[in-house]
Amino acid sequence: MKIFPPPYVTREKGHGRIEVRKIQVSTALNDYVTFPYVAQVCRIERITYKLNGERLRQEIAYGITSLPPEKADAKRLLTLNRGHWCIENRLHWVRDVTFDEDRSQIRTGQGPRTMATLRNLAISLFRLQKVNNIAQALRSCSRNPERSLQYIGL
Repeated sequence: MKIFPPPYVTREKGHGRIEVRKIQVSTALNDYVTFPYVAQVCRIERITYKLNGERLRQEIAYGITSLPPEKADAKRLLTLNRGHWCIENRLHWVRDVTFDEDRSQIRTGQGPRTMATLRNLAISLFRLQKVNNIAQALRSCSRNPERSLQYIGL
């Protein structure tokens, strides 16, 4: 018995590499998964190559979803998965790198949540103003604090 059907495959070229993504989706494993409301199980394989064809990395991830096949086929699930990583990269990477959040000394009470909220607010304000380089905008605001008021419309 084949658990997974043939994969849906995408290929993208950019940033000096080729990325191949394969997703296989099945309902055959639903009874073996102990999560509530599981409707489908998927296997996502990501393979990254240099432009010359040399393999750089291969990752395999498994996922579950409550979306039934009629609402989310393999193509849609792969698109949703890619969207998740876009959010991860656009928000969390900025928080980790630009704000150096991982090294924050604020660790007790409501402090960590409050600071994360303030950082998210700052990132959102910059994004609303179509700022591409958050780090550069932060440096600019630190040199000229009045510039910060422009971002909130004052």
